[in-house]
Amino acid sequence: MASFSASSASPASPAPPASPVLVHRDGRAANAADLAPLAFAGYAHFTAMQVRGGRVRGLDLHLARLRSASVQLFGLALPDDEVRSRLRAAVGSAPADLSLTATVFSPAGEFTAAGDGVRPSLLVRAEPPATGPEGPLALDAVPHERVLPAVKHVGEVAKTWFLRQAAARGFDDAAFLDRRGRLSEATIWNLAFWDGSAVVWPVAGMLPGTTMGILRRRLDRLGVPQRDREVTPADLPALAGAVVMNSWTPGIAVHRIGPTPLPEAPDFVDLLHRAHRAEPPTAF
Repeated sequence: MASFSASSASPASPAPPASPVLVHRDGRAANAADLAPLAFAGYAHFTAMQVRGGRVRGLDLHLARLRSASVQLFGLALPDDEVRSRLRAAVGSAPADLSLTATVFSPAGEFTAAGDGVRPSLLVRAEPPATGPEGPLALDAVPHERVLPAVKHVGEVAKTWFLRQAAARGFDDAAFLDRRGRLSEATIWNLAFWDGSAVVWPVAGMLPGTTMGILRRRLDRLGVPQRDREVTPADLPALAGAVVMNSWTPGIAVHRIGPTPLPEAPDFVDLLHRAHRAEPPTAF
């Protein structure tokens, strides 16, 4: 079974998470009093990124994600300049290479009708860098539709549940099927397919990933054909490859979805990695 982290641990038995390098709330080091109200919070959204050499690819996409989700959940968003300032403050004393998670929540809390218009807070967590599993991966295909699929929100017990259920059945992870039988995304991944001449992006309710956004614009500049279409399990035998991607990596080969085998397509994986490398990293 393929490794699920930078360590040798598998999805079925992940290694204990590393202690955070740094946690900031609203631009300053967080203390216990800052974090206590968040221990059981579930009404929040976030973005996750890999920082290398103090820079990140697709920063504009991360900022747009935070802005859009904040307006949808809280009725207003922090200005981009303020978010960037708080990200800089959080990574200022951290290593140049790290995993960074920025979570936006409302001090108004949850389980109440009030809250719109309350200025949200930003929690930034820095941890050791990650690269994801080596692959290739086998994905179980399970019926599931995320609530507010276009928002990267917290408190999604289903992701871990389906991952662990898939591992118990001998898979590495799970891919989701919507009520129309369309493949949408995987637990913490976007899906992409190769039809032999073009990148195929599945059409269904899903989270538009920042890595996905980077690849779409870079593939366009490279002149690589891209198609958006519905993909069902019945379509898989005609495809020439598949990958998962997230902030860890622009592409890990998928060799099976459900009972259907897929070619590992190393040239497809290499294309996605080359396209991702073409995106210039940006300083906060």
